[in-house]
Amino acid sequence: MTVEVGSQAPDFTLKNQDGQEVSLKDFRGNQAVLLVFYPFAFSGICTGELCSVRDDLSSFQNDDVQVLGVSCDAPFALKAWAAQEGYEFPLLSDFWPHGAVSESYGVFNADAGMAIRGTFLIDKDGVVRFAEQNGPGEARDQQGWRDALKQLA
Repeated sequence: MTVEVGSQAPDFTLKNQDGQEVSLKDFRGNQAVLLVFYPFAFSGICTGELCSVRDDLSSFQNDDVQVLGVSCDAPFALKAWAAQEGYEFPLLSDFWPHGAVSESYGVFNADAGMAIRGTFLIDKDGVVRFAEQNGPGEARDQQGWRDALKQLA
């Protein structure tokens, strides 16, 4: 079941593309988090979506909000992808235990071994303020993210 708006976001600690641990609880009281789950690094729709974030990063990330991308890819793949595409936000690896964080947010497809497109805006108190899911092959409309961020401000 997907984490719902108004609920406490499940905490997690994952390694980023540089092998450093990133914990959701570290942002509590300091920054909101735009948590973006995606299926696979180097795939067409995922690259397009995250390049849109990269190209308009100030709309999504600032002193009050941190973008965190999450997939079940290994950190080495995420490092190569971030370098190739110039991503300046953390890409977190939900590789092992495989998909555990994605599953806790209700966006893990166990049959395919991947996260589906799930987006969650978590406020400074750790409460989910926006949640959406998109099916396989269905790109997200990032205007919804912008609207949710404006409401949070």
